[in-house]
Amino acid sequence: MKEATKEVTLDRHDQRILTLLQQQGRITNNELAEQIGLSPAACWRRVKALEESGVIRRFAALVEPSLVGQPLSALVMVTLVRHHIDNTVEFENRILQYPEVLQCYATTGNADFVLRVVIEDMAAYDRFLNEKLFTLDGISQVSSNFVLRNIKEETAIPIR
Repeated sequence: MKEATKEVTLDRHDQRILTLLQQQGRITNNELAEQIGLSPAACWRRVKALEESGVIRRFAALVEPSLVGQPLSALVMVTLVRHHIDNTVEFENRILQYPEVLQCYATTGNADFVLRVVIEDMAAYDRFLNEKLFTLDGISQVSSNFVLRNIKEETAIPIR
């Protein structure tokens, strides 16, 4: 994931565009422009500028994991043996190759990394651990917490 380099100043039109696009990613430019109170051309230029500046990273569909055979979700805490740049870079590069890892965060606290993994069942999770995660050099400890139910899962960033 690309790291942000500099905060972008957003005016009220940009803020409203971002709020609406996060709610309705498939809204047409004409509909968006009408709701914002801009011409379609001005609205399109603003959306393009937000994309080019990195504020809008991409557009995507949100898929319900359980309806596509991936009902099990785990939060996996990984601790490395040593905090050496080579270990960290190798771990990060390998994790990027695993499609079942939806998010990977470098963290402070008890774990060096927290992963969000979606899988079809416990047997698939066991394979993920044994065939992928445990084959990586430099791992000291792995701890897993399985999601029982989803209380809140938002994708929209509050725009103020």
